[in-house]
Amino acid sequence: MVHNVQIEQIIPQVSRLRSIASQVIASLSSNFLLLDIGMAVNFTTIALPVLLNAPDGLSLNDIQASWFGSLLFLTQPFGAVLSGPIVDYFGRRLANFLVNLPHLIAWILMYFAWNIPTLFIATALLGIGTGIMEAPITAYVGEISEPSVRGALCTFTQLFLSLGTFIMFFIGAVVDWRHAALISIAVPLSAMALVIFVPETPVWLLSRGREKEALNSLCKIRGWTTPDNVRKEFDQIVEHNKKLQNCVICYKLYNLDTQTCEHFTMNPIRRSLYKFRHVIITKETLRPLIFIIIYFLFYIMSGVTPLKPNLVNICGAFGMAQDGKEIIIYFGIISIIASIFIIVTIRKVGKRKMAMISMLGTAISSTALSVYARNNLSDSVFSYDTTTFPKEQSYVPLILFYLMAFFSGTNLPWILVGEVFPFRSRATAQGIAAACFYVFTFIGTKTLLDLETYGRLWGIFAVYAAFGFLGTILLYFFLPETEGIILEDIEAFFNGDKIQTFANDPVINTLKRLKRRNNPK
Repeated sequence: MVHNVQIEQIIPQVSRLRSIASQVIASLSSNFLLLDIGMAVNFTTIALPVLLNAPDGLSLNDIQASWFGSLLFLTQPFGAVLSGPIVDYFGRRLANFLVNLPHLIAWILMYFAWNIPTLFIATALLGIGTGIMEAPITAYVGEISEPSVRGALCTFTQLFLSLGTFIMFFIGAVVDWRHAALISIAVPLSAMALVIFVPETPVWLLSRGREKEALNSLCKIRGWTTPDNVRKEFDQIVEHNKKLQNCVICYKLYNLDTQTCEHFTMNPIRRSLYKFRHVIITKETLRPLIFIIIYFLFYIMSGVTPLKPNLVNICGAFGMAQDGKEIIIYFGIISIIASIFIIVTIRKVGKRKMAMISMLGTAISSTALSVYARNNLSDSVFSYDTTTFPKEQSYVPLILFYLMAFFSGTNLPWILVGEVFPFRSRATAQGIAAACFYVFTFIGTKTLLDLETYGRLWGIFAVYAAFGFLGTILLYFFLPETEGIILEDIEAFFNGDKIQTFANDPVINTLKRLKRRNNPK
């Protein structure tokens, strides 16, 4: 007994604050990628009002402006396709370094853009770079964090995305769009520098047979502690990794626990096809993937995302009682406040309730804006023509817009992306989900001009409100509570296994009641 007491004194426990701090610091390089993404996807918001029908220099007409505002989202899926393989091959850490290169080139091109084709090429590169960044961010943060702090760490990623939005809007109010592009180069350079100070994820290192390095990595991200303090968690990760190392084809088809078989000598293309069929096309991957894709669709088409490229002019078309450039700065501040609100409340409220409240709040705000536009704006008002803007100004649409921005900022689809997919398919599934997000965003931003042409401003927000209410219903029936749940249990849940952790989940209980109602026997 005395001997055991002495051991406990020799191996002091790491404080909770130190453990959390190490995880926050480790996630900084990924968060700077999000800072860059936030700046990239909002760059057109500050550039388009200046370029639209400009009297001199580079000038865009309505159609060109529509393409300029949406092109980034069209090219993003091409980057997302590369994102998963890059993360799996190079590892989460090195991938966080390499994915900055497209944005470095894009920002330089944007600064020197001498004609419209160059402007569009730079925008397309921003989209490709954004797509490549998605999987490294979500994979890294999801794999280094403990279940109890994963929700908060994932919301930190949303905070940095909001910070990127605010920084770009602030820079756009101070300097012209070319110098805003030049200043933006500092962010990918900083992200590349931060990678030097972060470890690789233990899960990926174990998947490559580097057990000693994996243990050292876990010690660093749990408070720079000793192996004895993380031994229990490490053993659990090792055990889970052993299952992942089995041949996917043998394990899925024949339930054989084997790590060496004839499938390892297959033609790489044929093996990849087999792996896609038996890893991606499985219920533990397809179920969360389909849910996330549908969630993305309703999130995008219910919020402010499609409005962003033309946001300044839309504010003017509503006759909001503030200058458009001031409004987007406040929009960025509200996005930051929303992200902090999530960090503070998510553990107590849970992701399920938070997601439903956010979607419903967005829907109600869109409905109110639609009603206001229908009753107070002339049919001649057109956001792509500043000469049609109303002379009278009002605080009513301004307040409604700020409410919409807040609720939209508290939505959680990107947080869920980091935790609902199994390790075998995580990077690929995250890349597919990110690609779908930007395809939907492209559709939303590209069709904004047509939707306003035929439905006016009130029609746009009526459509967004409908998506918001339908999205709330979707979340009520199909989103389980994942806050505080370990990744293995989330994977098992989507695989259909009975996990005690989800015994009191309202989604599960609702589905059980519906099943009993339809099958009374």
